[in-house]
Amino acid sequence: MSTAPRRMTLTDWTVVVPVVALLAVVFSWGRDLPGYAVGLVALCLGGAVVAAVHHAEVVAHRVGEPFGSLVLAVAVTVIEVALIVTLMADGGDKTASLARDTVFAAVMITCNGIVGLSLLVGALRNRVAVFNAEGSGAALATVATLAVLSLVLPTFTTSKPGPEFSSAQLAFAAVTSLALYGLFIAVQTVRHRDYFLPVATGAGTGNAAGAAAAAPGGGEGDGDADGDGEHAAPPTSRAALVSLGLLLIALVAVVGDAKAVSPTIEAGVASAGLPNAVVGVIIALLVLAPETLAAVRAARRDRVQTSLNLAYGSAIASIGLTIPAIALATIWLSGPLLLGLGPIHMVLLALTVVVSALTIAPGRATLLQGGVHLVLLAAYLFLAVSP
Repeated sequence: MSTAPRRMTLTDWTVVVPVVALLAVVFSWGRDLPGYAVGLVALCLGGAVVAAVHHAEVVAHRVGEPFGSLVLAVAVTVIEVALIVTLMADGGDKTASLARDTVFAAVMITCNGIVGLSLLVGALRNRVAVFNAEGSGAALATVATLAVLSLVLPTFTTSKPGPEFSSAQLAFAAVTSLALYGLFIAVQTVRHRDYFLPVATGAGTGNAAGAAAAAPGGGEGDGDADGDGEHAAPPTSRAALVSLGLLLIALVAVVGDAKAVSPTIEAGVASAGLPNAVVGVIIALLVLAPETLAAVRAARRDRVQTSLNLAYGSAIASIGLTIPAIALATIWLSGPLLLGLGPIHMVLLALTVVVSALTIAPGRATLLQGGVHLVLLAAYLFLAVSP
């Protein structure tokens, strides 16, 4: 029996927190903050992350999968791109590798961190995490292709010295990234939408037919926006639009507050004698926090496919939107643009692709697969600090 969703009021924390976090961005933008102010902004950042997850789930409940995952992935990535371009514009030559570091960090965090946590949570709940191999495999193939074209090839091209693309090569990478991203979205949301719908435990080995059968409402798969989602009526169109607006406010606040605390992060990284690439890792961790929380919560509700949609969709959007935006920004940005990965990161990327393919192929995963992916993420983070 369906229950009517509770109406949102102006005093709800889900309304107040994004607004307060956005005000923190306004008052801290371009200022040198004292220690206590950095702490307050960090608190606002954490609150905005949790609020973003809540509103993303409301929107997802209204529009269904895979559109719900797409909303959060694209919104976060668009604002992440804006943050990268802003920091590069302000930082000069020392930020030449920031786009590469942040995008690669996003790929490793999504493909190993979010995937590993989701599989771990799903397997702990049901012993075996079940998902759709066709949809997840297609997404992984897209991630691998985009990563190689945009982050590996610049290390080996010879038109310019160093791990850089020439102008023509960068334009080609930007166009192909956008084309692949658009093609993936068309397949995910229209032509083969059933490949990306959640699979219920016991629905089989994760094939498309099982996904459609497991989805409530004859394959819509949009009934589980809360722990008792099958008993909760979808929100009204007005409530979903309000949540979409608050989601965008929360995400702007996440990125703005992250930028406000970034000078403190950069100073801390420098004083600790750590590589500058650690800044990109921290930025990616902060920006991807909403998607990580949303993916773990989906896995707890036996919707591992939704978690994988978030993970791989975020990785695809991170490359497919960032590279074209950076290519366009080079028109006015001065200094080099270093995109090519070093040997250590190329090895980690290759291992991630191989392990991910072995994880996705059966359509089922246990605790072991989740643990392997988390170890890969740990190796990446450790080598980022101690290369």
